[in-house]
Amino acid sequence: MIRLRNVPLALDEDESLLRDRAEQKLRTKVTALRVVRKAVDARVKGDVHFVYTLDVAVRDQATALARCRDAAPAPVNGYTPPVPAHIPAERPVVVGFGPAGMFAALALAMAGLRPVVLERGQDAASRAEKVERLRREGVLDSESNIQFGEGGAGAFSDGKLSTGVKDRRIPWVLEQLAAAGAPVDITFDAKPHIGTDLLPGVCAGIRRRIVALGGQVLFSTALVGLEMAGGRLTGAVTARETIPCSALILAIGHSARDTFEMLCKLTPMAPKPFAMGVRIEHLQADTDRAQYGPFAGHPSLGPADYALACQLPNGRRCYTFCMCPGGQVVPAASEPGMVCTNGASPSKRNYVNSNAALLTALAPEDFPYGGVLGGVAWQRELERRAFEAAGGGFRAPVQTVGSLLRGGVSRFGRVTPSYEPGVTACDLHNILPPVITDTLSGALPVFDRKLRGFAADDAVLTGPETRSSSPVRMLRTDALQSPAVAGLYPCGEGAGWAGGIMSAAVDGLKCAEALIAGLDSRPRTR
Repeated sequence: MIRLRNVPLALDEDESLLRDRAEQKLRTKVTALRVVRKAVDARVKGDVHFVYTLDVAVRDQATALARCRDAAPAPVNGYTPPVPAHIPAERPVVVGFGPAGMFAALALAMAGLRPVVLERGQDAASRAEKVERLRREGVLDSESNIQFGEGGAGAFSDGKLSTGVKDRRIPWVLEQLAAAGAPVDITFDAKPHIGTDLLPGVCAGIRRRIVALGGQVLFSTALVGLEMAGGRLTGAVTARETIPCSALILAIGHSARDTFEMLCKLTPMAPKPFAMGVRIEHLQADTDRAQYGPFAGHPSLGPADYALACQLPNGRRCYTFCMCPGGQVVPAASEPGMVCTNGASPSKRNYVNSNAALLTALAPEDFPYGGVLGGVAWQRELERRAFEAAGGGFRAPVQTVGSLLRGGVSRFGRVTPSYEPGVTACDLHNILPPVITDTLSGALPVFDRKLRGFAADDAVLTGPETRSSSPVRMLRTDALQSPAVAGLYPCGEGAGWAGGIMSAAVDGLKCAEALIAGLDSRPRTR
């Protein structure tokens, strides 16, 4: 097969024309064709169109390759999870059933190892009821919420599958998600997403496959301790029982603060850079016009997104993250007396507003608290301030961009805050530290020059956004194990080794592979 890039198609043209376009570029007959990637090219606002990457078959590959500079031999992307040389009687344990834990467990189950998964939250359907109760009534379940439960934090966000990570495992991950019920276009869309309305069902589908392969998923089962002997793991302790195990993949997610506190006494951890800020909301129609120009609203185009970043003269970095077209700002608290936010979009991305995290990059030297968990302490402080400033009940503090930049009372205009269970107009300068508010204020005009209307006076800022990534990193060896606890594999976002659904899933697969390799390297006993 030939990998053919930069195949254009106008917005009103049918994909049946792709074969003709490929033949024009290669100047030869195409005998087979598969879409590898589809993206929107909006660099020139007067010529917004689609651009495709295709894998094609031709009779004379050498001649076709010589004729077209956009053609190259198609890479062989095959990935298959490894299988151990022997199956031990003892089952491996996976802690956490977010993307990292889910794909680690799937790989282990496919290898015949019948993993036991411990998840502190509930299954997707039960968890959805708790998430909805927080949004509608302001009632939090601290064990099953937008952070904890089947699918992890990403299950109740946009389900964005874009990543900057380049890895041969990514196509395989997308294929498994599609097989579990996700839209098939995630396997070739340049910016794939599933949607918060569909992703919980997809997660449940992967869980059913793990169980069918001999795995076990225990919900409402938190890890509360580890048993060790001679520097080696011997058991996973829950409130109900101790599960004997010598291999455990620790995929707890970035909000398992109580588990961090328990683990920092057992395995080496270090504070790590992360980011905090707010969510910014605009009308989706304004975002579409800024990105697509006269083509905004075209039926072939979905809602527009964006990704912005800048470095200010003082060296501070600001960027947008987790942009949710046609979505809403949602409550992401996991502890009482604290409020924090996230973004979510349904699969159709058909809500009135767009939103994104607007973040300031922070380093350990910025933390006002010392120690390994200094970043966690800072998160908690800002979340408590926000809770109190907004009046409790998990209401969130909001401010317009105009008020943040020039002072005065927030005057809400066309953009209505979407956060539930409710908002309170506040001065974010009284909640967030100057290192954050000064950076946001400096970056907003810069971003407005890049994306017209970004710093509009009536754009809404809802805060705080504190959970963009983990503030700690659990150290691990080249074999991906804890240097202090043999058989313990720190994994994914919570361990500080991933940032997003896809990178977490990939890290889960890597840890499963390392666990299997460790099984094969141990002496066999009778």
